[in-house]
Amino acid sequence: MPIESLLFAIDVTLPISLLIALGIVFKRIRWINEEFAIVGSRLVFNVTLPCLLFVNIAKTDLSVTTPSYLLIFAAIATTGIFLLFNLLALNIKQQETRGAFAQGACRGNMAIIGLALCVSAFGESAQALASMYLAAIVILYNVYSILTLYYHQSATASMKLVALSVLKNPLAIAIVLAIIVALVPIQLPELLYESGSYLAQMTLPLALLCVGASIRLQEFKASKLLYIAIASKIVFIPLVTTVIGYLCGFRNEELGVLYIMMATPTAAAAYPMVRAIGGDHHLTAAIIAGSTLFSMFSTTLGLFLLHYLGWV
Repeated sequence: MPIESLLFAIDVTLPISLLIALGIVFKRIRWINEEFAIVGSRLVFNVTLPCLLFVNIAKTDLSVTTPSYLLIFAAIATTGIFLLFNLLALNIKQQETRGAFAQGACRGNMAIIGLALCVSAFGESAQALASMYLAAIVILYNVYSILTLYYHQSATASMKLVALSVLKNPLAIAIVLAIIVALVPIQLPELLYESGSYLAQMTLPLALLCVGASIRLQEFKASKLLYIAIASKIVFIPLVTTVIGYLCGFRNEELGVLYIMMATPTAAAAYPMVRAIGGDHHLTAAIIAGSTLFSMFSTTLGLFLLHYLGWV
């Protein structure tokens, strides 16, 4: 029934949207400020999110539950998406804008909003599946983003630079350690898992408040590239990949996780990378803000359609 499908979609996205909206409101009434958003995001990226990934993956039986077909499909799709938008970016006259556009249209906030939506849509059972998806694709996101930004800045992204960036990434470190623990019969103290779980439970509410607090409505401007990037990230890319995924045989939780991860708004981590390399950070900030706001509606509509069609 259409009403049931609509209620399903609203139930999934409304809690996430409310937390982001609270972040906006709390900043407006000065309960939190820009410094809170910066420090909170740093805490999530360096501590709580790595703990969440480690606990989820380390306690997963990879030999049984690893969705290898889904991960291969997602890796191929991600590679193709980055290649396509890097080619499209070559048509942009301003060189410093090319990398910002390509990364903004491709790099999703899977770690924060993606995980939250997957759990909200399919329950705790989907958290391990979504974590494995994130574990595989987040490394590709980091490598492709670095290559994209350096390529369009007329600088050469050396293998050493790419390797160091990935090796120093807290998410990558947590993922590698968790996979080792999951594959090798290493019995870690339960106290370690319990402490990690407490930190992990902070991740989603804190991160979503920080996303809301970091949105600056004044950064919007009538830019054709801005709205092309936003539409590509939250409409075109998830629509095409989900339809192809359905044709390839994905259903239920796997198809739902694929759609949600592809439909996530642009990752906030894109901003400091563009600014450090000297790209168009104003465009990047606007893409992050716009895709985050509009994704509340686009994701609700997408989940409604998937549920109504019986795909999930």
